[in-house]
Amino acid sequence: MSIGKALDRFRKSPESPKAQPGADPASAAQSPDETVQSFHSMYYDSKVWRDTYWQGVETEKTPLDLWIYQEILFELRPDVIVETGTFDGGSALYLATMCDLVGSGKVITVDIETRPYRPKHPRITYVEGHSSTSAGAVAKVRAGIGDAQKVMVILDSDHALSHVREELKVYSGMVSSAQYLIVEDTNINGHPVQPEFGPGPMEAVDEFLRVNKDFEIDRSREKFYLTFNPRGFLKRR
Repeated sequence: MSIGKALDRFRKSPESPKAQPGADPASAAQSPDETVQSFHSMYYDSKVWRDTYWQGVETEKTPLDLWIYQEILFELRPDVIVETGTFDGGSALYLATMCDLVGSGKVITVDIETRPYRPKHPRITYVEGHSSTSAGAVAKVRAGIGDAQKVMVILDSDHALSHVREELKVYSGMVSSAQYLIVEDTNINGHPVQPEFGPGPMEAVDEFLRVNKDFEIDRSREKFYLTFNPRGFLKRR
């Protein structure tokens, strides 16, 4: 879709103030933050992120977040990237391909389901058939990390508050100094999408940061305005 068509679609969408019956165009002008939130909702509700692929494999990511990931990998060169929530393996393949370009790093990705069609790559290790917080999965991840000096973690499995809370307890200790712990999909439960979801990743992050001073939110990683991970880029001090 061209930019012009996308803007026209937005203007006619329910999120646009100009689409409201009887709206005064002058008084309906949105603030920059409101514009970002409105576009975020329209983009998310379009489900186009379910139609976003890396080398033919669905990623379920916005390209803007993927671009930020490659910037992080180039800058910080993690030895290991731990991912929870593999889905079809598109994001793991993307991360592994970026590691190829950087010339270092590997991906350990954990999922409760086993899917034999997931992509094969020498830098990817699949930990399948385990909940991300189970003793079996955690042991395999720790074994895969070994004595790696630089470890980054991305959490993207079950988004219920209780599960993300437990993941943060389990995986935050694996993150090395100056590396990232990224909590994905903090945009749900009304931040600004899926207001009916209930407490989830954002609320887990808020709880975590109240008691853990080793991490801080890096809002610079939200520089493209649209991110599915608002307040979710946590950098270890």
